[in-house]
This record gives sequence, structure tokens and C-alpha cells, in this order.
Amino acid sequence: MDDLLTYNYLAPSALLKDNGSEALFLSQYSEIQKSTDVPCFFLGRVKEPFTMARCLVALSNVVKSSFNLSPFQLALLKDPIVTAGNSCVRFEGFSHCAGVYARVDLLADALDGEFLANGTTNVDFNQPMLTALSSIQNNENVMLSIGQKEVGLDVEGKTVVERKVPLPVKWIKGLSSVQIYLSQSEISHTFNKIQTQQLFRSMPKGQVKTDYFLVIKGNTPLFSPMKSEGAICLGGLHRLRLLEPLLPFIKQLQVFAHSEMQATTWQFSFGSLRFSLSLSRDPWRGFSGEGATLDALIDNVSQGWMDIFEQNAYANQTFDPSLFTIKESLYLSKTENVSAQLAAMGLLGFDLNDNVFFYRQLPFKISRIMQLNPRLKGAEKLIAGNKVEIIQNTLGRIEARVEGSGIFHTVIFDGNNQRCTCEWYGKHQGARGPCKHVLAVKKIVMV
Repeated sequence: MDDLLTYNYLAPSALLKDNGSEALFLSQYSEIQKSTDVPCFFLGRVKEPFTMARCLVALSNVVKSSFNLSPFQLALLKDPIVTAGNSCVRFEGFSHCAGVYARVDLLADALDGEFLANGTTNVDFNQPMLTALSSIQNNENVMLSIGQKEVGLDVEGKTVVERKVPLPVKWIKGLSSVQIYLSQSEISHTFNKIQTQQLFRSMPKGQVKTDYFLVIKGNTPLFSPMKSEGAICLGGLHRLRLLEPLLPFIKQLQVFAHSEMQATTWQFSFGSLRFSLSLSRDPWRGFSGEGATLDALIDNVSQGWMDIFEQNAYANQTFDPSLFTIKESLYLSKTENVSAQLAAMGLLGFDLNDNVFFYRQLPFKISRIMQLNPRLKGAEKLIAGNKVEIIQNTLGRIEARVEGSGIFHTVIFDGNNQRCTCEWYGKHQGARGPCKHVLAVKKIVMV
């Protein structure tokens, strides 16, 4: 069970009804606790409760789905992560296979309440609450509370309600990796409601095993098995059906594509609410194993940096490394890769609409992030065993020989190009992050 983290909640989440009003209380848990004595992060009224409820149910459907796992693994229910602060609330979650990432953004205009604190927790989405969400109508008065407002505790009488929720380690890796892909994505298309419905009607039935392409014919967007110039490529097209329950309510669809087509993001707009769905390149590839964060993790972020960051960062706040540097009188050279580094550690999310990173403290210890990359640990082992020999290190070119299991691999850096003679590089050609041999050479050269 090394791939699960078990969290204990003091009380289950609940939707409570009283005198015609409804209040949604999300139970919280975190391995880390910022100093705060307030009962919850946010408490207030949701202006569009029906839309919010539909989006949260859709997010739960993503979390309960899988596209490459066994029925036994599917039986494990996972719960979303929520960040409250800076006048907005964000819910995040992955499919079981970590190949689909979903996020619900409740912007400032969607909420009427008070942010008593800011932070991120893993929340409890139990079945009774999901059933209640499904029954919410738009004319109802719904209050949203992030974090339990009040919890009764009777230790001797053992009246505390406890709920154990398994959280996959691959979620932690996925939450850091997917932000790197989002930051490298650009908007490709914007469709209105009618165009979006036409696009989804062109989707083939059943499980799609081959690549499909988003193409435009006249003014009509279509999914086609035939590639054309400028078309967006995606594998596992059937995963987009997770969005179908939201189609009747959307205002527009924006499509974002990764610069090398390693991910696509499909964002539904509901005015003051947004629902985003990001797909990995293929259904059998989870964001947790893509290796997008490995380059950023080579150069460790010092504890001093982290202490300063913790003092200045607030949930959902835009992160600008230049302003951060000026405020703390640090050298700009130290911040050139800091956004990627902090995102790789799970401390930053990415907002595609504003094209900025935002702070969100994951409810996991940072040390856990650093321990979840076997290729990085493999590189450190190679260095510790003196198995890396730098043969050439001149301007623009590096050549090294790395000892493997009964074989030597050659690593060459030529400008921005990196290649290795190992099987991993031969199979993926660098599309899924660097191999451990390339990482080892990088770490030595950077010292």
C-alpha cells in the first residue's frame, strides 16, 4: 500500500438544510497546518448554486473514472482538493489513472461571503453529499464553507466521526507535473455553445484507440481521424465524454494545446465559474509519470528560499518571481527557474486565462514531493557510485559516459539538444522527460 496516503477526517462533509437554506460544509485535512485559529477558510453564499453543483458532480465523475486501471483499483474512491483565497475557490482532482485532470474555478463574482483565512485542503466528497448536490436548484440559497465550521468532539464517549480516505501518491506527482504542461500551453480555439455542441456530436461512439484531430471545416469544428495542417492531436478522445453532462449549460469552450501536443485542456465557461479538463497525450499515460518536473527539480530550492516563500505566499495569489525577488532583496539569477521549481514541488498551480502561476499549498509535506521521482533518485545513485565520466565539456557541447547494468551509455548535450543511448531515450526521444543518465550529467555539470 505504498501508493496510498490515508487521511482521517474529524467529520464527513455534509449539505445541511434549515428554513429553506442549504449550507455545504466540506471537511478538511492537511498534513501541514499554517497558523490559523479561524473555523474555516471561506464561508458565504454561492450566487449560482445549480451551476456549481453540476460542476462539482462532474469533477467527482472525473475523480471516479479511470482509463487504464483494473475494476479492483476502480473501487477505491478518491476525493478532490480545494484551495480558498484571493477571492476565489478552486477544486482540483484527477482520474484514478491520473491521465485526466479537472478543475472547477469559482471566481469572485460567483461568491458572496468572507474569506476568513486562505489555504488548501483535501476535502471529503461522500456519497450523501453528492446525492444532495445533484438535487440543488438555481433558486435555492446555498452557503459554502471550506473547512468544517464546527466539530463536536467527545473523546471519552468516542463520538468523533472518522472517515478514512485513501489518496494516491500519483495525484501528488500529477498535480505538480500538469501545471508545467499548462504553463507551456496556448489557446488554440474559442467556440460558442452551438459550435461546441456540434463538435461533441462529431465524436465517435465507444472507446477510441487511435489518434483524432480537432479540425475546422468552414465555421464548424469537428473531430476527425485525418490529420490536417494546424490540427490539434489528442489520444483517448472518448475521455472528453466526461464533459457531456455540462454541455447544456455552457456559454463557450476554449481549447488550449501544449506546444508539443503532450496535453490538451478543454475549458467550459459559465460566466463566473469555469470547468477545465486536461487530457494527457494518451489514455495509458498519466500526468504523474510524464517527467515534466525533473529538469526543474535538479537544482534544489534551499530551505531559506522556502521559508521566505511561505511568509509571503497566500492561496490563489499570483506568483511573480521578479517582484518576489525585489521584495526580498535576492539576486534575480536565483529566480530564473524558480516558478518551474515551485510548480514541480506542487506549490504553484497555473491559470490559463491569466497566463500566470498561482500559489496553492498542497496538503502534503514538500519532502514527499522530492521523494517521488525514481529517475531523479536513480541519477543521484549514479553520481554517488562515481558512474558518470565527463569526457568533453566545451562551450555548447557536453559528452559523458555513464555506466549502466553491464553497459555504458553515451550522453551528449549539443546546444539545447540532449540525447542518450539508453533504452528509455530510444523509446520516448525525450518526450516524457529526461532519463536518469541525462539527469546525472546535468547535476554534475551544474555543480
